[in-house]
Amino acid sequence: MKTYQIHFIRHGITDGNLQGQYIGSKDIPLNDYGIERIQFLDENYVYPGAAAYFTSPMQRCKQTLSLIYPNAKPIEIDAFRECDFGEFEGLTADDLKDSKEFAEWLASGGTVAPPSGESGVDFGRRVCQAFERIVEALMKTGIPSAVVVAHGGTIMTILAQYGLPEAKMSEWGMDPGCGYSVRIHPQLWSSARKVEVYQTLPLPKENDDEPDNLLHQSEYFVVDAQISEETLGENSGGQDTEE
Repeated sequence: MKTYQIHFIRHGITDGNLQGQYIGSKDIPLNDYGIERIQFLDENYVYPGAAAYFTSPMQRCKQTLSLIYPNAKPIEIDAFRECDFGEFEGLTADDLKDSKEFAEWLASGGTVAPPSGESGVDFGRRVCQAFERIVEALMKTGIPSAVVVAHGGTIMTILAQYGLPEAKMSEWGMDPGCGYSVRIHPQLWSSARKVEVYQTLPLPKENDDEPDNLLHQSEYFVVDAQISEETLGENSGGQDTEE
């Protein structure tokens, strides 16, 4: 039976990553190092091509996609935006350590929204709904593969909800410019709403006998994993995904 592939890539490094800030709805670009790092990965490793390309509308994602796939014409998926951190946008945990609202938000496991922001439950629901629409569209049209450039929280939410092997959201962390490929088996999808996670990205070139594990080489994935687990909730993607 025909299968389908989706390649998830996290956007490159921004100043917000370097400073440990909560950056969700704030539309910041890649910094110079982020651009150089994506170019380095693209030159020294292999990113798979695809028949369709999707991206979060945030410029850090669109920049990343254009650096790796300069000839692609991506479709922007608004629902793949990162969680909206509301009044906590642009601030660090240290900035917020004396905030009662911040403490309540952390303790809620994703059920409470930050002031003027979005709860982890609502974030997980919109991301999962969008992912399911893409899967169904691929199978309906017969398009065999797609690339999705999005945010760490977005990708981890999808993999925690649908990925096999099953793992907690925080265990699907990845460095900027890295990601995962999933394979969709129509029968498995129809019966269990699950996808096979079969490789990490980017791929080594053919002459690399012992490729480095790029997923977790920096502190940035640790920061994102902590933000995702504490503020979005491990089960944020596990809510009802019906529209």
